[in-house]
Amino acid sequence: MATANLLLHPVRMRILQTLVGAGELTTAQLRERLPDVSPATMYRHVATLTKAGIIEVVQERPVRGTVERSYRVRQDEALVDEEARAAMTKEDHRQAVTVFTGALMDGFERYLSRDDADPPREGVLYRQGAVWATPGEFAELVEELEALVARRTAHTPGDGRIRHIISLALVPDKAASADDPTP
Repeated sequence: MATANLLLHPVRMRILQTLVGAGELTTAQLRERLPDVSPATMYRHVATLTKAGIIEVVQERPVRGTVERSYRVRQDEALVDEEARAAMTKEDHRQAVTVFTGALMDGFERYLSRDDADPPREGVLYRQGAVWATPGEFAELVEELEALVARRTAHTPGDGRIRHIISLALVPDKAASADDPTP
């Protein structure tokens, strides 16, 4: 599993979001999808993610005197595990949420800027709800959510499938809990 600092860098987060569920992409294809990232920056962050085992080279082929590599995300490694999250400071968490929400906004803006974007027809959803749960019930909920998404990550492009990015943030509302009159 990766550290938060490794995954939650803004450029690396965008690279991972571009690769996740996209199958295999070359660095050139990544640059087409992220045109504001300079080539040197792209190569540096792809190398960092590869060295850490978060993305892997799945194909190499010679192209005009160089080697073109195709990469894919190792989704089992592209997670900040429980131990790494426990080691994070409050400031680390604040910074992580800033990068996470920035990447979320960036992806949504890219989607909306397309002429063919049609949020109601395409099932765009942003929702917030409250769930009252004991620590055990909450752990079970998180496990269920992760399992639900994991079952769908095995699907591949084709057969009319459209890639959807699912972002999830779970935050305790201690103020509401403190107001609860039950012991």
